[in-house]
Amino acid sequence: MERDGLGYADIAAYYRKQIEDGLLKAGDTMPPMSQVQKQFGVSITTANRAYRLLKDEGLTTPRPGSGTVVAEQPRVATTGAARLQRIARTGQLYAPGETSINHTAQLRSCSSPLVADALGVELGDEVVVRSRVFLRDGKPAVAALSCIHIRALVSVPELLQAQPFDRFWQELYRERTGRQTTKSPERRTARLAADNELDMLDVHVPETAAVPVLVLLNVFHDDEGPLEVWEDVYAPGLWQVEGEKP
Repeated sequence: MERDGLGYADIAAYYRKQIEDGLLKAGDTMPPMSQVQKQFGVSITTANRAYRLLKDEGLTTPRPGSGTVVAEQPRVATTGAARLQRIARTGQLYAPGETSINHTAQLRSCSSPLVADALGVELGDEVVVRSRVFLRDGKPAVAALSCIHIRALVSVPELLQAQPFDRFWQELYRERTGRQTTKSPERRTARLAADNELDMLDVHVPETAAVPVLVLLNVFHDDEGPLEVWEDVYAPGLWQVEGEKP
């Protein structure tokens, strides 16, 4: 009998996290279907659907003589929500094969109506803007922008230092203010990339070319209102396979 409430998506999520956390690496052999069936107490049909989902996401691939193995994933990128979940699970700021470059921090006028609305400020108001580029296997994968309400500077003046924190900056904010922060569900949209975003992602196209990109938005709040907006812009051709559980 299958465990109550456990479905193929839950099993796929279990192995997906192991792949994201580097416990299963490219080329590693996945457990045989019979072991999955026994470990999770599910039918062979459920185990097979879980493995088919991982294959459809590009995370695994069949290999003759070896069964199913973890695939190379140069075109798969982690979402902001999944990044936070991984940090909470493992304490690791980066996924296997991931790093970041070109860190900047400055006060800027908010010029994005979407960000201004999400952050609860007016267009032209000053906000703290921190940017960086996440690399996947040495190639630009995500242009990440953090727009932070200026009130956060009172407690965390280090936000204007370009070097990255050794942990999520909101942990310092919570320690120093005693305020808890929460995150709204991750939002996904698509739009045309701005010139500066193409530069960050090292994408070279004719000046008149329109380049569609996937954009993920995360908004954080404390008891005073919106605190931070993440805008992650994915390089053309990348896809993401995990956000949050509803």
